Amino acid sequence: MLRRPNSPVPPLPNPSSIRLILVDDHVVLRAGLANVLSFEPGMQVVAEGDDGEVALALYRKHQPDVLLLDLCMPGIDGIETLQRLRREFPAARVLILTSSEAPEEVRHALAAGACGYVTKTVHPAELMAAIRKVHAGGQVIGKAVAEQMAVEQEGGTISRRELETLGLVRQGFTNAEIGRLMGVSENTAKAHVRALLAKLQAADRAEAVARGFERGLLKA
Repeated sequence: MLRRPNSPVPPLPNPSSIRLILVDDHVVLRAGLANVLSFEPGMQVVAEGDDGEVALALYRKHQPDVLLLDLCMPGIDGIETLQRLRREFPAARVLILTSSEAPEEVRHALAAGACGYVTKTVHPAELMAAIRKVHAGGQVIGKAVAEQMAVEQEGGTISRRELETLGLVRQGFTNAEIGRLMGVSENTAKAHVRALLAKLQAADRAEAVARGFERGLLKA
């Protein structure tokens, strides 16, 4: 294929390059990221995917050095994908690249086995440095995420179970209904709701839902 005389030409892959897989269901964003990485010396995108199941299949096939993974995807989400991947490949190096700056999301991702967490607003230079650090065996938290965690309101870490409860509260379910849906007693459901109100410093359920959106725990 002919190129325009002034068109930049990506460098040829180096055998010692950091081999990457990109998984994100936003095609345009993923294509842009792949393009940026293709011009970065020492990095090579070997595959791209748009959901968790594809991520697992691509990882098995290519065995990359680093997997860049979004959290919010159709089908199985990023956390479940990460958990399943780490069970099959305990040494997998995964860098979360997502939109959420919510401290709870960061903690859940790291607990599931992520080696790093940066947001999609990250500067390219910071992203390249994060990839290299994860590849080298380190752990990295993006600046925007670290700042958000530093100013997080006191009250304690919100568990995955409490996040599930918050989602049901948002939908207007009663404590009894939440208990049935989660497979717990009504008293346990009440305890989860009380814990949420305390941790979110909310006076009632409506305020808890509003705080959930403010902190990125709930998506529109």
